[in-house]
Amino acid sequence: MKTITLGKTGITSPQNAFGALPIQRISTEAAVKLLHRAYEGGMTFFDTARAYTDSEVKLGEAFAGMRDKIRIASKTASTTPEGFRKDLETTLKNLRTDYLDIYQFHCVKQCYKPGDGTGMYEEMLKAREEGKIRHIGITAHKIGVAEEIVESGLYETLQFPFSYLATDRDINLVKACEQAGMGFIAMKGLSGGLLTNCDACMAFMSEYNVLPIWGIQREAELDQWLSFFDRDISMTDELRTFIENDRKELLGDFCRGCGYCAPCTVGIEINNCARMSQLIRRSPSEGYLSPEWQARMLKIEDCINCGACLKRCPYELNIPVLLRKNLADYKEIIAGRVSIN
Repeated sequence: MKTITLGKTGITSPQNAFGALPIQRISTEAAVKLLHRAYEGGMTFFDTARAYTDSEVKLGEAFAGMRDKIRIASKTASTTPEGFRKDLETTLKNLRTDYLDIYQFHCVKQCYKPGDGTGMYEEMLKAREEGKIRHIGITAHKIGVAEEIVESGLYETLQFPFSYLATDRDINLVKACEQAGMGFIAMKGLSGGLLTNCDACMAFMSEYNVLPIWGIQREAELDQWLSFFDRDISMTDELRTFIENDRKELLGDFCRGCGYCAPCTVGIEINNCARMSQLIRRSPSEGYLSPEWQARMLKIEDCINCGACLKRCPYELNIPVLLRKNLADYKEIIAGRVSIN
C-alpha cells in the first residue's frame, strides 16, 4: 500500500481513505462500528462535510478520545462569511474536536481569492490563524474552476472527481497539483457506483499521487478496500484491458449521481433515473425492475423542462435529454424487448 503525502500540508495517509457521505444513511450504531473497523483495518484519513446531515456527528461519536490517531477533513458549502463561521463551529462541535486537519470550501462555483468581495478566503485565513483549522482546501466539480484553483496557488488541497474514466485534462490536473505542491483528494473513484471492479479502481489510483476517499456504507464494501492493506495491487495487462473496455462503454455524457441537481421541480429522482441504463446493466437488476422503481422512472414523463437541474449540474449535462433516453430504454427492458444481459 502506497503512502500519500498531501502536498505541502505534510499530511500522510495510506492511499486508501474513508469517504463518510454514505454513513448518513445508516444508524449511528452501524456507522460507529463501520468507522472503528476502518481505523482498525488501516484507514487514518476520514472526509466528511457539513452538508452530509449527521455524518459529522457519527464520526465524532466513533473517534471521541482518538483525535490524535486520525486525520479529519470537512467542508462548508456556505457562500457568506457568516455562514462559514456557523458551519465551522457546528462541525467542530459535531466532531468533538477543537480543530480540523483540512477545511474545504465545498463544490465551489468560483475560486475564492483575497479581495474578491466575498470575504470567504479571508474567513478561511482567520480560522487558520485561530487554530481551528490546520490546512485550507477546496472541492470542485468543474474542470475549469479546478484549473483556476491550482493556478491561484492559494489552496493546499484540491478535491475533484477522479477515476479510471478520467480524461487527459483530468490527468493533467492531477499532475499540475503535484507540480504546485498541492494535495489531490480523489472523490467519486467509483463514478457514482457505476464502476464495480475494485481491483481496477485501486490499480488505477496507484499510478497517481492522489488520495482516494471511497464512499463506504456497508461492511462488505469496507472489506473490499481493507483487503488492499493485505495484498498489493498494481496495474496489469488484464486490468488495463478491463478498464479500456469500461471506458468505451461509459465515456461521454453520463450522470455521476452526485445529486447536486436536486431538488427536481416535479419530484424526479434525477441522480438515479438519469443513469438507470448503466445501473441496471452493471449491478443486480431485480431491485430496479420493481413496481416502486417503475413508478419512479415514470415520473420522468412529468418533466416540465423548467431548466432548474441544468443550472445546478456541475457537469453541465443535458439532464432532460438523459432522463428521456433512460426512460425509453427502461420501458424497452420492462416490455422484454431489450435484454440487459
